[in-house]
Amino acid sequence: MRPVIGVLGNILIMEGGILPGIERAYVNYDYIDSVIKAGGVPYIIPMNLEEEIIAKQISLLDGLILSGGFDVNPLLYGEQPSKYQDYTYPEIDEFYLKSINIALERNIPILGICKGMQMLNVALGGSLYQDISQVEGSFIRHVQAAKRSTATHSVRFIEGSRLYKIFGEKTNINSYHHQCVKKLGNGLKAVAFSDDNIIEAIELENSKFVIGVQWHPEMMVQNPKSNMINLFKEFINCSGRD
Repeated sequence: MRPVIGVLGNILIMEGGILPGIERAYVNYDYIDSVIKAGGVPYIIPMNLEEEIIAKQISLLDGLILSGGFDVNPLLYGEQPSKYQDYTYPEIDEFYLKSINIALERNIPILGICKGMQMLNVALGGSLYQDISQVEGSFIRHVQAAKRSTATHSVRFIEGSRLYKIFGEKTNINSYHHQCVKKLGNGLKAVAFSDDNIIEAIELENSKFVIGVQWHPEMMVQNPKSNMINLFKEFINCSGRD
């Protein structure tokens, strides 16, 4: 049976049209397409704050994808917002935290993407740089000016990690983030780095599959030169029912 893969939904705030300000539950279709191509059944989870409802939603899943989105509220990791901080939506962050904690308790495989990786780190007690300019020695452009499926810089993987087994020593990625991991959360290990030493991926030790990547692999699956479908295949393979 194809495993059911939940994708945490986001909120799209309409800025024009006849209903400006209306909020819509959504995920980008790239997530759905990647799950289908990798052999899973996609299931969009709309944002809500009822823990009982979230627990029921998670109980229907074999694996959970934490999608990207707005900046993480810095109050969650004990910092005040800096001048670099972009728009935050605290209710979405709360939804992510509750979903992550429930999935971890139930040993459900997790793949965190971009903000999803950052929220995974924060959920486990870690912190973030509110902007990459705060990282000494950073020089790579991490918000690319190219098509979303285009790789614009490389990352290197730590030997022995699950991602090393999937990609080898090095691969090329796209990049759409201005925040990044500072202090690692409990049990997390940094397993990929850019050439300016930004943490580009994390793995939870002694887990079935709990991985966060800072890039957007779902956007690259459509690129025939990309190997990102292998990440989703490995994730979905680990999400199969025992």
